[in-house]
Amino acid sequence: MPSRNILILGASYGSLLGAKLALAGHHVTLICLPAEADLINKEGARIRMPIRGREGLVEIDTRKAPGSLKAAGTEGIKPGSYDLICLAMQEPQYRSPGVRELLDAVARSRVPCMSIMNMPPLPYIARIPGVDVKGVRACYTDASVWDSFDPATLTLCSPDPQAFRPPEEPVNVLQVRLCTNFKAAGFDNPDHTAMLRELEHDIEAIRFDAGGGEMIELPVKLRVHDSIFVPLAKWAMLMAGNYRCITEGDPRPIKDAVHSNIEESRAVYNWVVKLCVTLGANEKDLVPFDKYAEAAKSLGAPSSAARAVAAGMPNIERVDRLVQTIAAQKGMRLDALDNIVKLVDKKLEENRAKAKK
Repeated sequence: MPSRNILILGASYGSLLGAKLALAGHHVTLICLPAEADLINKEGARIRMPIRGREGLVEIDTRKAPGSLKAAGTEGIKPGSYDLICLAMQEPQYRSPGVRELLDAVARSRVPCMSIMNMPPLPYIARIPGVDVKGVRACYTDASVWDSFDPATLTLCSPDPQAFRPPEEPVNVLQVRLCTNFKAAGFDNPDHTAMLRELEHDIEAIRFDAGGGEMIELPVKLRVHDSIFVPLAKWAMLMAGNYRCITEGDPRPIKDAVHSNIEESRAVYNWVVKLCVTLGANEKDLVPFDKYAEAAKSLGAPSSAARAVAAGMPNIERVDRLVQTIAAQKGMRLDALDNIVKLVDKKLEENRAKAKK
């Protein structure tokens, strides 16, 4: 299989996918802030992950990968020179100066583009039959940044692996705490989907030298699915866990959000699953609540959305509002979800008011 040139906007989750692609022999460019780029180019991206049956964490140093991983800023990037472009920033970041212009160039290049955002890009919503796309524009920080995309060139990959940057470590270090897979929907174009399946195969074939010549299989694979609804399995997890980490006071860990009232969590989760089935998903393609709840027991930190709200950010990804709005289009509503949206609205308004002082 040929080595691919892949551009990834965002160096947090982006470095996890990028490291796996570099280990598979591909050439990856990460777009990130100058300090991040300098450190990654000097010392590599470092990905630490648990391996079943082994003590401690295995560290991947991308400088030792068969392929390559480098980092850069937004200037001088030519999207047309890449085979695949991945979107791995938080949705509000795409309106930032420099990033906005690069995203527009990505859209106009018509290079196949795969999002690994929790918030599905607006053009992906256009691929879901029966959804009023204009009706969900207000759920985005700035919906206009997506206007140049052709929905046929964009797909969605669910960022199911849970990873974080340890606060005591340099910004080139990412630690994985839940080693699930990236689950991607195919493109409209079968040739573009075939390329994703090549990458899926290449990542599957990776064997990593864990020291002493012991070659091991690494978790966190890429899985490509025919159904456009498979990545939406993340919605139920986000509503039952991630967004319920946001409270009137301090943020709570995901495991507490799920397990402090397991029946309410189950009700929220299954209601979102029902919404996805209403949109056209096959329930067999979605994750059962009990499997999610078991995985959530290992998630002892608040979600990134909750941490961002607590840190005073004026905008976060509003998957909660997106799910609420699409459900309303289908005549569905849930008090618990309405309460989540109301609380997030309130907390963000407070943050914006503080920022103006």
